[in-house]
Amino acid sequence: MNIKKYLSLVTGVALSAIAITSCTQKDEWETPPINCENKFPTTNTTLAAFKSLAPTSGYLLIADDKIFDGYVVSSDESGNFYKTISIQDKAENPTAGISMEVDRSSNYADFPVGAHVRINARGLRLGLDRGTVKIGSVDPTYNIGRIPASLLSKYIAGVCNGNGLEVATIKPLELADINAAKNEQYINMLVKVPSAQFTTGDLFPTPKSFIDYVGGAGVDTDRTIEDASGNSVVIRNSGFFNEGSKKLPTGNGSATFVVSRYNSTWQMLIRNSADLNFAGTRVDSAPPKGGTTITYSGAFLENFESYSATNLEVYPKFVNDPLVGNRYWQLKTFSANKYIQLSANAGSGAYVTYFAVPIDFTAASQFKFDVNVGFFNGNVLKVYTTTNYTALGDISTATKTDITSSFTIPQAPAAAYGVLTPAGTYNIPAALTGNGFILFEYSGNASGASTTIQLDNIQAL
Repeated sequence: MNIKKYLSLVTGVALSAIAITSCTQKDEWETPPINCENKFPTTNTTLAAFKSLAPTSGYLLIADDKIFDGYVVSSDESGNFYKTISIQDKAENPTAGISMEVDRSSNYADFPVGAHVRINARGLRLGLDRGTVKIGSVDPTYNIGRIPASLLSKYIAGVCNGNGLEVATIKPLELADINAAKNEQYINMLVKVPSAQFTTGDLFPTPKSFIDYVGGAGVDTDRTIEDASGNSVVIRNSGFFNEGSKKLPTGNGSATFVVSRYNSTWQMLIRNSADLNFAGTRVDSAPPKGGTTITYSGAFLENFESYSATNLEVYPKFVNDPLVGNRYWQLKTFSANKYIQLSANAGSGAYVTYFAVPIDFTAASQFKFDVNVGFFNGNVLKVYTTTNYTALGDISTATKTDITSSFTIPQAPAAAYGVLTPAGTYNIPAALTGNGFILFEYSGNASGASTTIQLDNIQAL
């Protein structure tokens, strides 16, 4: 190549580069417009009207075009929804929700939270499945089967906003409390309740993780939240939840979840841990009662005969404190004799409740009480001494010395009740001095040991 041809070639390349650079600096590359077209024709019904077609048992096979719109409120991005998509009819103030069974994972990639979707249910089954109205495929085993991944686009597609999938901002439906969320009309809707927190049973003595692990593998796990009124409900977490090992938040705040039900059991589903905004100070839904006239004495007898109210829970000279659950020691009467009683029977979950008796350990030499059990099915009563508990304070932080072995707690009868009898005598050691408390701890579970305990004639001398 001669020098003239070489210089000519170099000059041409340089000028081309300058032209291209000048063009891109001035206008940037323009993105060609996207021709966004909806897959299905316009709607011919609403989600609410379609849902109302569901029979009370069995299923309905949809034989003609039933086309309706909705908005996705669930997400399997964190693994807490498994092969299901929850859809409600509006982004705000929804009136109906439905669940679609799909045999596919990672649905959030195509249908993120807020995605405006259109469904043509022709060829699908509609029915009430284990407490929830669902749509799904024809299945030889189940009333409502999972739609095969290869067929999913036949029944659901995104709705265009001109340039692509329309994604709305979902505003959770705000409800007054947890009990309000336990309503069939809210199933598969995204709701929000205020002043919620995990129950003490899930946090004491240390916070549990979102899910349990067996042999290193996550398992579906129930955790329980409560509100300021003492209402509670299960938060159901999948064994595949990728935040499952995270510890439960210990504070109080708003809880956002998709309402769900398994048969008659309410279980709410979070998309991820951010749905639980528990950064505030905890609220004691079952605060300690009594403790307004605490007197430390070395000689007293409490036979409860001075109290008159049925099922009384407030005893000014003592502290009645449910640490886990919401059951208090209550005043009862039998054969003209008064006593206090507690049981986990016919309850829900675990119960740990203390009855704190003030005492002057220096002046007292012995401690006694009468005890009776009913429907014995496990040991639920323990007795402790403590010298660093403050009346009406946080009893979980008290240093407790177990003195249960100093007493004889009956282990019968398994049916009906025994009789109140002396439990024995605790000889207070000389080294135990100063003001403190004798703590009666009832620790039972509605699904486990739920023995009834009765106490009377609590005495120091």
